[in-house]
Amino acid sequence: MKSEILRTLREAGDNFVSGQVFCEKAGVTRQAVWKNIAWLKENGFVIESVPNKGYKLVSSPPVIYAADIESRLSEDSICRKVKSFDSINSTNIWAKQLAEDGAEEGTLVIAEKQTAGKGRRGRQWESEPGAGVYMSIVLRPGINPVNVPGITLVTALALVSSIKETCNAEPLIKWPNDIVLGGKKICGILTEMSSEMNYINYVVTGIGINANNRHFNKEIEKTATSIYLQTGKEVDRAQLAACTVDSFGAYYRKFEEAKSITPFIEEYNSLLASMDKEVKIFYGMEEDAERTETGRARGINKDGALIVDTKNGTEYVMSGEVSVRGLYGYV
Repeated sequence: MKSEILRTLREAGDNFVSGQVFCEKAGVTRQAVWKNIAWLKENGFVIESVPNKGYKLVSSPPVIYAADIESRLSEDSICRKVKSFDSINSTNIWAKQLAEDGAEEGTLVIAEKQTAGKGRRGRQWESEPGAGVYMSIVLRPGINPVNVPGITLVTALALVSSIKETCNAEPLIKWPNDIVLGGKKICGILTEMSSEMNYINYVVTGIGINANNRHFNKEIEKTATSIYLQTGKEVDRAQLAACTVDSFGAYYRKFEEAKSITPFIEEYNSLLASMDKEVKIFYGMEEDAERTETGRARGINKDGALIVDTKNGTEYVMSGEVSVRGLYGYV
């Protein structure tokens, strides 16, 4: 009911909404409305109350609440249920457990802080409390398991779209699963799957966005940044999360229907930070790669592989135990 109250107040804008309107929409008593509004006020939502006029939403708190995100989702959003936490080990871990327990597709897990956030290759994702957007979504795609990596690529497209819309920024994609601004990483994506031979039990796609982070530790400050540091403007994290989920849903549905990334290749390549640039391929971990190769990136193919023209011919680089960086910098 809290999300319905917030949605109604947002739709009303500067107009007041009477308690009777909430009662009729939700089929509850005025006392129930009052209790839910009282909870919202206690948790930082500034709601103006005027006798004989009703209620008006003045502002929302900087803390992310499930009801706040739910109230901002579109009517046809893939997400119908949000679970929010102050602190958990990892949103992916929780989302996978919920999926095991039968959670419906589109269930979203989001946290203010992760104590064991994960990135690609098991690396730790730094999760500064109250600064980033750390969330995971449960999916049950009707596709072959071999096509699941495509979900990561369309998630990247959804992130670029939502950041453009909500933050007035122009991010790019660093193949395969990083979003960059100003040549540094602002978002990471981690997709995990539970499957059998030709059947997917579930997929969990985790997203970490450096939104309002002010600083990073020395290990990553050369390659990481935040939307705030690049734009100088505070990010409404709840709005960014909701917009990302809605954007992802649109891309995901199209991907699931096509069962291929083919419809997205042109758009992806137009956003590829290394397109037609010199890159270095590391086969293995960068610090102890088995071998390296340099060449010019030419975009991705229908399998999501990065096409690189090298002196030894064209290579088709698949994600996994491979890293690709710019020849003279991160991208």
